[in-house]
Amino acid sequence: MTDLHRLSIRELAEGLSQAKFSSRELTEHYLQRIAKLDSQVKSYVTVTPEQALRDADAADAALKAGNATALTGIPLAHKDIFCTKGIKTTAGSKILDNFISPYDATVVEKTKAGGLVTLGKVNMDEFAMGSTSESSYVGATSNPWALDHVPGGSSGGSAAAVAADLAPFATGTDTGGSIRQPASFCGLTGLKPTYGRVSRFGIIAYASSLDQAGPMARSAEDCAYLMNVIAGHDAKDSTSVKKEVDDYVANLSNTSVKGLRIGIPKQYFNVVGLDADVKARVEESLKKLEEMGATLVEIDLNMTEAYVPTYYLIAPAEASSNLSRYDGVRYGHRCENPADLMDLYKRSRSEGFGPEVQRRILIGTYALSAGYYDAYYVKAQKVRRLIQQDFLKAFENVDVIAAPSAPTTAYKIGANLSPTEMYLGDIYTLAVNLAGLPAINAPVGFDKDSLPVGLQLIGNYWSESQLLSIVHQYQQNTDWHTKRAAIAEENA
Repeated sequence: MTDLHRLSIRELAEGLSQAKFSSRELTEHYLQRIAKLDSQVKSYVTVTPEQALRDADAADAALKAGNATALTGIPLAHKDIFCTKGIKTTAGSKILDNFISPYDATVVEKTKAGGLVTLGKVNMDEFAMGSTSESSYVGATSNPWALDHVPGGSSGGSAAAVAADLAPFATGTDTGGSIRQPASFCGLTGLKPTYGRVSRFGIIAYASSLDQAGPMARSAEDCAYLMNVIAGHDAKDSTSVKKEVDDYVANLSNTSVKGLRIGIPKQYFNVVGLDADVKARVEESLKKLEEMGATLVEIDLNMTEAYVPTYYLIAPAEASSNLSRYDGVRYGHRCENPADLMDLYKRSRSEGFGPEVQRRILIGTYALSAGYYDAYYVKAQKVRRLIQQDFLKAFENVDVIAAPSAPTTAYKIGANLSPTEMYLGDIYTLAVNLAGLPAINAPVGFDKDSLPVGLQLIGNYWSESQLLSIVHQYQQNTDWHTKRAAIAEENA
């Protein structure tokens, strides 16, 4: 039973249903790995062993009684941005360091209803603002492939936990690449669904028109299993779309790569700062898809230069509005001995928010202020529509669009990138959120320093099944998704 962490989600489900091992044994196995190895990775903010074992015992009873779902008894980790009833939910911030949610996010509710076992909550950039997971109040998480490197962000804890085999899969959120970029940095598959496909209820908001939850796992097949649980309409989320949910697992072989038209944006492969190794691995993966029968079609995405400035006006503006609720009055961090109400507000927020969150609140407040609202925020929303139209025009001639997920591989911890350098690192992912499109990262090899490289495939609206299917078939013909960091090979 020492190698349970090497099994895929399908193999874990089969093993549980055939009573080769119990959910308790599986859960204990992962808890032991976390206890032994996470001091090196620092992916978990909160581990919940008592609750996990209670849930595992309930799962075993359901399995024995024949009342199990497809995933009953399989453990997972939740990004610490999902509200979890009775468990601390910090969003990586000091301001929420004492917050215990009185309710579950819909995604958490659905995983519980599906019989999944929550191992705990994993680290993230504060309020999902960042690309390295270094802005977390509890400290940085390490990349399992190189412990002195970042795992990406903001869902860095989710990526690191899965890459180190400290959870079979994990939930993440993606506001501007926060699933795809850490999946790329950690050699995983990560899906950002169409906006409205997965409920946002109970996700601590960063930018409400951009945030979307999705799965992070080793393979497209593993992601499909989790999507089957979390996708679907939710009356508690007004942006959730009432649309029939696919059976993502059953559809894994439904898209033929033969004849698939893959758009290659000229602008994406000429970006200043695109690492030569990243470019080479992505081009090799596209050549492989071409060998499998796909056709590569050169396309223009003329709005590429507008992605970063548009995103970094809209997202901070929404953050400024969303984070105004953290005022030291109702919940969260409160400063000591405030002189008056204004002092309470100022010091609670100054003490509770980290530098990156403060920076984005200030940018957003400025963009929304009188005299600047039309010049900045309204103009950014108009450009956002042009970006969306740019994609829709491209999809008239191609089925999916290919790009790197990030221009580089993982940075070193403490590299101290300037805000501009960090923001430019999101060049390939931001537009997907601005347009509300689905996109997926697939591992496609390594750079000269043995750090993972990711390919991003962007689909038209509601094409999650297609994206998962394409990557699944690519993964049937390659083995990059099976590669493991040295720490993941260790037995607990």
